Amino acid sequence: MPGGNETYVKEFIFHGISINESSQAALFMLFLLFYILTLTGNISIIMLVWSNTSLHKPMYIFLSNLSFVEIWYTTTTVPKMLSGLLSQINSISFKGCFTQFYFFFSCGATEHLLLTIMGYDRYLAICYPLHYNILMSNKKCCFFAASCWIGAFLWSLFPIILISKLPFCGPNKINHFLCDPGPLLELSCVRYFSTELILTLYFAILVFSTSSFTFISYAFIIRTILRIPSASGRRKAFSTCASHLIVVSIFFGCVMYMYIRPSGNHPFPLDKVIAVFYTVVTPLLNPVIYTLRNKEVLEVVKKMMRL
Repeated sequence: MPGGNETYVKEFIFHGISINESSQAALFMLFLLFYILTLTGNISIIMLVWSNTSLHKPMYIFLSNLSFVEIWYTTTTVPKMLSGLLSQINSISFKGCFTQFYFFFSCGATEHLLLTIMGYDRYLAICYPLHYNILMSNKKCCFFAASCWIGAFLWSLFPIILISKLPFCGPNKINHFLCDPGPLLELSCVRYFSTELILTLYFAILVFSTSSFTFISYAFIIRTILRIPSASGRRKAFSTCASHLIVVSIFFGCVMYMYIRPSGNHPFPLDKVIAVFYTVVTPLLNPVIYTLRNKEVLEVVKKMMRL
């Protein structure tokens, strides 16, 4: 285990997402479009929920929190990635790298916890509809949402402190477009197996506990849906449930691949592609999946358009 901070590196240089200069302009336009759509979609959801009293319910309070965390989750990485596509040298200071690392992981952990609570909320609403208002009141909802934020930002302190204390004496080129544990550990002058094992177990506790709880909630939801006598009702419920599960599975699956695996040489080009999915694609999909398939939200939008 490291005994102290032996850092000599003052800045890191990102290799970026593309080594082909001819494709950088196209990638810049694509990711800029994704970023603008992500911000527009998630900001619209927040404004929609908080400006309509009919949507002041636990489900939509959680959804607005998810949209808020998606805005910051994608903002911690995408602007820097976009600037890197236009720059000859894409550098970031040592402190800036770990600041990005902290907020990126904190927002990611918050999303894990919110998706878990949202799955639990849907489980209560579908499996216990008569007791839902008691089991998940607005007061309890706000408590759960606040707990997700506080818990996630506290949880992310440990890996940041642990990795920042490793000796970084060069080289300083990160084969990625963001400050991530894998590439940072590769740059450490000394590889500590115990440190890597602790980090893997630490990430596994969060990812497996949240994903297991989420999928268990949806398993009970599916069991309840199967008991719906109407075939059309079952199809509609399955359609909504399946779309939620697809987005959740993409997010959890990508995170599991990236952070819960044995140490060693990993294909960085593949890592970058997978990182794009959970940093760029998922924040764009969430508002689409959770709102466009929601009848109550669509009704509110239609009423607003008629005014």
